[in-house]
Amino acid sequence: MENGFCKEDLSDIEENQEELDQSSQSNIGKPPRNTTGMRHCISQATLAGASPLESPTQILPLKSSSSDDSGYVPIFRSGSYSEIGPKPNMEDEHICINDLCKHIGSSKGLLSPGAFYGVFDGHGGIDAASFTQKNLLSFIVEDMHFPSMVKRAIRNAFVKADNALADTQSLDNTSGTTALTALILGRTMLIANAGDSRAVLGKRGRAIELSKDHKPNTTSEKLRIEKLGGVIYDGYLNGQLSVARALGDWHIKGPKGSKGPLSSEPELEELVLSEEDEFLIMGCDGLWDVMSSQYAVTIVRKELMLHNDPERCSKELVREALKRNTCDNLTVLVVCFSHDPPPRIEIPRTQRKRSISAEGLDLLKGVLSDI
Repeated sequence: MENGFCKEDLSDIEENQEELDQSSQSNIGKPPRNTTGMRHCISQATLAGASPLESPTQILPLKSSSSDDSGYVPIFRSGSYSEIGPKPNMEDEHICINDLCKHIGSSKGLLSPGAFYGVFDGHGGIDAASFTQKNLLSFIVEDMHFPSMVKRAIRNAFVKADNALADTQSLDNTSGTTALTALILGRTMLIANAGDSRAVLGKRGRAIELSKDHKPNTTSEKLRIEKLGGVIYDGYLNGQLSVARALGDWHIKGPKGSKGPLSSEPELEELVLSEEDEFLIMGCDGLWDVMSSQYAVTIVRKELMLHNDPERCSKELVREALKRNTCDNLTVLVVCFSHDPPPRIEIPRTQRKRSISAEGLDLLKGVLSDI
């Protein structure tokens, strides 16, 4: 990135300096919620043909676009929806910024389009989620490495937010939150995740998972947790948290600077958007506990083709999760990369021509003559 101009691949600038720093860290879970609040009402839209939508479909691995779509410039429009669900209190927060340059001003000199989105699923109170929602983007853009080394700026921002949750006297240091963000500069999208919220890309009807669910009992997190002296009991980290990575939760982490089983370090995923990338779904685990990634993509694509409204798509996903008896708060964001709805996918019918050899034809004639 030069002078704030977003290149197609940010990693060309920072990859050599950052990859040595990158390490896998643990995930965090969530205890019972204890704050109040409910946002929006449940959508009255109905979902037609739910069963056929959820036919088994393989989730494809993430691949950057191999084609040179140098003329493609994404636009950003988004919609969100939150619902308290069956929980007594609402502890989710989220952020949607469709025009990053306008939001942060001209001081950073960003010349290409940008956007920022985030989902923060709190536990042990709303403090950690609210603080992170209000401050994380500022920590990113104010970091000395932004915008020349964006990955490092994001990692530093997560650390700064985590430490601030320990130092700020007005905040409950037993509160914690997962953090899932999407920072888009030009065509380059960086997903950062610490926790069990999930980002899923809709690519011409296919679901591509851009983040990993940081559950304590997943193989990589389990090994890391146990190596650092933690234990997993009934799926909970140290018998307390159902996620392996989170910000806050300082009653569990111990002294600042120490490496414990509960990690605040995000995992980063980068890709270059192409015209095949239609939309992004970001949701807390209340959605993904009851719905597959492919099913969510199928619903959103179907809804966009009907009304082209990402907020109504978010409402529909929440409504469907409630219908499936989710046990958690629900927060869903849908981000579209075009003004237009997704095009219909035409599957060409192949006409197979069958032929028979002369020898086969003679054999068939012989068989028929004997009947």
